[in-house]
Parts: sequence; structure tokens; C-alpha cells
Amino acid sequence: MHKADIETREDILRLVRDFYTKVREDELLAPYFASISDWEHHMEKLTTFWESSIFMKTKYFGNPLDAHVKVDQEHDQSITQLHFGQWMNLWIETVDEIYEGEYASRAKNRARKMHTFLYMKIFEARQ
Repeated sequence: MHKADIETREDILRLVRDFYTKVREDELLAPYFASISDWEHHMEKLTTFWESSIFMKTKYFGNPLDAHVKVDQEHDQSITQLHFGQWMNLWIETVDEIYEGEYASRAKNRARKMHTFLYMKIFEARQ
């Protein structure tokens, strides 16, 4: 079955919603997201982030590194490679379930780069 590629902000919103539904149900990852009270606002923010990462034309004015370091500190510096691996697996699974094509590949590649960068920077922040 042929799937469409990611083409619009609405496509990204669908990806983000489906992905975070899985994250919020995941035994390993859910505790790290439990403090988010306004999921609609968070979805909009994440959609803008991924829109800027995938299409490279929207501006994102946030700091994902600071947010992830803060979450790690709030959870007694307990984020490990296992958490990042599970996050990555769920992201790729979600992209592959819905989309295929150039932008779908870019979404996975950008996530891999972000995964590595954030993992390294969280551990540097612990020093």
C-alpha cells in the first residue's frame, strides 16, 4: 500500500499526536511526560518544532535542550540511552505507519540527529 509523504503542518500534527499517544502509554517513557498539563499547547509547540526541522522554513523559538536537561534533573538524572532508544523506536514506527517519502525520511533522520545531540548534552549537563 502506498502512503503519502508529509506535506503540511496538519500532517506533522497528526504525526506528533500519534507519536505522543504512544509515548504517554509507554511504561518506560510516560513518567517523563506526566508533568505536562496542557497537552494541546505542547502539541502546537512540538508541531512547530518538527515543521521547522522537516520543512526548514518555519521558525521555532524554543530551547529543546534546556527542556530536556530540566526533565532529566527533575527525575534525578535518570534518563538513559534506553529512554532515548525507546523514544527513537516509537518515532520511526509512527512515521513508518503513516508516511513514506522524502519528508518522512527527513523526519526520521532529523530525529536521529536530535536523539544523539540531546543524549550527549544531557550527560554533559550532569558534570
